[in-house]
Amino acid sequence: MSTAELRHLISDAPRIMVVDGSKMVRKLITDVLKRELPAVDVAGCASVAEARKALEAGHVDLVTTALTLKDGDGLEVARAVRESAGQAYVPVIVVSGEAQAHLEQRRFTEFVTDYFDKALGHEALAAFIRGYVQPEAVPGATVLYVEDSRVVAEATKRILERHDLNVVHVLRAEDAFALLTAESLGISKHKFDVILTDVTLKGELSGVDVVQRVRVDFDYGKRRMPILVMTGDSNRDNQSALLVAGANDLVLKPIEERLLVTKVLFQLRLARMGGEAQGR
Repeated sequence: MSTAELRHLISDAPRIMVVDGSKMVRKLITDVLKRELPAVDVAGCASVAEARKALEAGHVDLVTTALTLKDGDGLEVARAVRESAGQAYVPVIVVSGEAQAHLEQRRFTEFVTDYFDKALGHEALAAFIRGYVQPEAVPGATVLYVEDSRVVAEATKRILERHDLNVVHVLRAEDAFALLTAESLGISKHKFDVILTDVTLKGELSGVDVVQRVRVDFDYGKRRMPILVMTGDSNRDNQSALLVAGANDLVLKPIEERLLVTKVLFQLRLARMGGEAQGR
């Protein structure tokens, strides 16, 4: 499967709905979108009511929405998208200055595909959206992948390698720490850019331990070493604990290929945009 086949948006001229009460914010987002995607059609909306009218006027391929609007909130927009005919799988991204707090407390609903922290800026938002529209490879990036099932690991590894990612797979958390230690000492042939780990691992240590030790023992910040945790646990408290411990994001099982690729590539691009100096 090629990268082109993984596009969320089939059209070369996608229609993106931008919902925000601020005219200036809508213009900023529209400007960066048009620079990144010259053929894009942007439907700017200031409220839930305007968003509903835009949905009635035609299909949308992707939606960004503020969390707070004058006549409701972004979750209502997300619900409206899902209730519109043919809109069940459209990515809906909440853009909020409090996105991380809402994510950690698992306040988002099943109607929301993803979130974006407004504090990262509009340039990063453009890269984030483009990741959904046109996933682009990050040449030379290496994923440290921790998964105790060889069958699952082989399938996931193939997905990542199709997008030109180098993947180093280990079965246990202890093996991952050994590789990270060797890298930190300059005696490894690998330079890891992102960690992908299952939450449940065989042995004494789990995915939670991977997150905590990378953040505390290795002192790697979220931008220096992004960590994505795969989990099938629907318990919101447990999901929250992973994010509070230092995971950048979660990938919920069963794994959906487009979302996995989008999330991994976005974390890689974000880390490279900010540089290591901002990751601590």
